[in-house]
Amino acid sequence: MSASNTSAPAHEMSFIDHLEELRWHLLRSIVAITIITIAAFLLKSWVFDQLIFAPCQENFFTYRAFCHLAHQFNLGDSLCFKPANFKLINTEMSGQLTMHLQVALVLGFIASFPYIFWEVWRFVEPGLHDDEKKYTQGIVLGASLLFFLGVLFGYYVITPFSINFLAGYYVSDSVANTISLTSYVGTLTSIVLSAGIMFELPMLVFFLAKMGLIYADWMRQYRRHAFVVILFIAAIITPPDVWSQILVTIPVYMLYEAGIWVAAIVEKRDQLPLDNEKAVAKQA
Repeated sequence: MSASNTSAPAHEMSFIDHLEELRWHLLRSIVAITIITIAAFLLKSWVFDQLIFAPCQENFFTYRAFCHLAHQFNLGDSLCFKPANFKLINTEMSGQLTMHLQVALVLGFIASFPYIFWEVWRFVEPGLHDDEKKYTQGIVLGASLLFFLGVLFGYYVITPFSINFLAGYYVSDSVANTISLTSYVGTLTSIVLSAGIMFELPMLVFFLAKMGLIYADWMRQYRRHAFVVILFIAAIITPPDVWSQILVTIPVYMLYEAGIWVAAIVEKRDQLPLDNEKAVAKQA
């Protein structure tokens, strides 16, 4: 909360006071993003050579790790692959500057995500009951870890497969793939951010379960449907081979199972006060 409203109880604040409070939380979040964005913008060479264009290099960690994994399990070279042979071009006068700013902004958001979530949570938390606050301890750390795991998964697993499949796909040998910088950077950043958000599934289930909008039994009932949907998504974002689809499907489905576990815990904890009230009523 801002200094001006720290001493005021949440239930005594007017609607305008809440808007003012939210404004300060958003402003501080924007400042955090801006600071890291500027730092990323100044580190241009490292950001683009070591991060953005790294999946285009043969010594990228994913290519070496998957090939080593295949050899360890006597799978030959089934998981050994190299980046697709394509050339990046810039077709707009301000294209490189625009992409430089876009990449810096995305990195600014990713790096400052824990602080952003903390600011949002500081705005939401005063409206919770004491027992709800007790059950949500460590939520900022949990959400941040899930987000960063998703970002890493998107960058090191989904990105190499997706970019190489799309950039290496040919309808005819007469057509060469010359990819625009805008398309490449847009694909990479969208995959990484989407994966980070996708890994927040258990956290989303937690809040939906608290609001009574989703139940563990319902998720168990549609478990097979969810698996089919996840498998379908994995088939779209990965090359058309079994191993790639499995590598993407397994962690995403594990997130769904974790969501069922989270929903069950929420339901159990919400049921305890009701059981206690019934017990007291019987004794009375």
